[in-house]
Amino acid sequence: MNTAKTNVPKNRIFFIDNIRLIMIIIVVLVHTSVTYSGIGSWYYVENKSVDTVSKVIFAIFNTFSQAYFMGFLFLIAGYFIPKAYDKKGAGKFIKNRLVRLGIPVIIYIFVIHPFIEYFIMGVFLHKPVQAFNQYYINYIKPVGFLGNTGPLWFAFALLIFTLFYDFVREAYKQPVKLIKYKKYPSHFSIILTIILISSFNFVVRIFAPIGTSIMNMQLCFFSQYVVLFIIGILACKNNWFSNLPYKFGVFWLKIGLVLGLLLWILIMLFTGPLDGKEYVILGGFYWQSAVYAFWEQLVCAGMCLGLIVIFRDKFNYQGKVVNFLSQNAFGVYVFHAPILIVISLLIKNIHLYPVIKFIIAALIVLPITFTFSYIIRKVPILKKLFS
Repeated sequence: MNTAKTNVPKNRIFFIDNIRLIMIIIVVLVHTSVTYSGIGSWYYVENKSVDTVSKVIFAIFNTFSQAYFMGFLFLIAGYFIPKAYDKKGAGKFIKNRLVRLGIPVIIYIFVIHPFIEYFIMGVFLHKPVQAFNQYYINYIKPVGFLGNTGPLWFAFALLIFTLFYDFVREAYKQPVKLIKYKKYPSHFSIILTIILISSFNFVVRIFAPIGTSIMNMQLCFFSQYVVLFIIGILACKNNWFSNLPYKFGVFWLKIGLVLGLLLWILIMLFTGPLDGKEYVILGGFYWQSAVYAFWEQLVCAGMCLGLIVIFRDKFNYQGKVVNFLSQNAFGVYVFHAPILIVISLLIKNIHLYPVIKFIIAALIVLPITFTFSYIIRKVPILKKLFS
């Protein structure tokens, strides 16, 4: 079952690259889904109200994806932190992170977001616009422009997490002794982690419900991001990804999918959303919010554990096509927003069933975005940034 591992070079872990690729594709799909469902926040939303069947389909996809996909990216990021730090040392490590994460954030804030707001949204939606130089001066005057990170909030948050890791390592001036398990976390420890994150999320959402943000950071999800980033570090030090038994991971995947879907249906039916009280699951001091927070982490644990063992044992290799996609995945993450918005606006007058239009848009956007990333990465200095 593990024979594919023999094909992996020491400096590359294909199954993690493949998981990261899938998560970034889901990022694009979620933003496309928001465009045609109105469920969530995005630059351009075509349908703020859709039929019941479409709404259920979009809601299942969006909520299940949100439960784990960004957390999974933080988990993977944390996994690579200790070895990178040990290899480069504090100085080179921080310099590398500032370049690889900080510069794309700066590019998005000062180039991509203004381009979307002024040229794409202004031209296509025929909004009255002032001269670009005046617009840009007004754009950078208030400090609030620092929150215009779009999807790059992830890179900004990851940079903050990484700087904190560096601070801890430098404070100790020696390798940090981390928690040691036998080989991998037990069922009991996973359940405790689910409860821990759920509890933190519930408390945070009393003050910052789902849908609110500070500087484009949705704090309602950050308990999961922080904990999974730390777990990624622990996983690296304890070699959990390699030691996790296949049946163990698949067991949790079944819980995340089967029990997760059953609980999702029960939550939708009996906690308020069908009665126009969806706010009770989004935050505040409501038992429904606690139940929904628990559901999210149950799905997250199942998807993360399950996908790790499946990709490790079944998809721990890359052909030319997947290798091409993997190399351009981060570029897709950075540049997909303007491309998705342009395509959405170009086909906005084509009237189709929302789910069908979502699929068509995704099939157009993804190839164009990967191609654009490939072209951008032909420039040597940009290749280093967006690899």
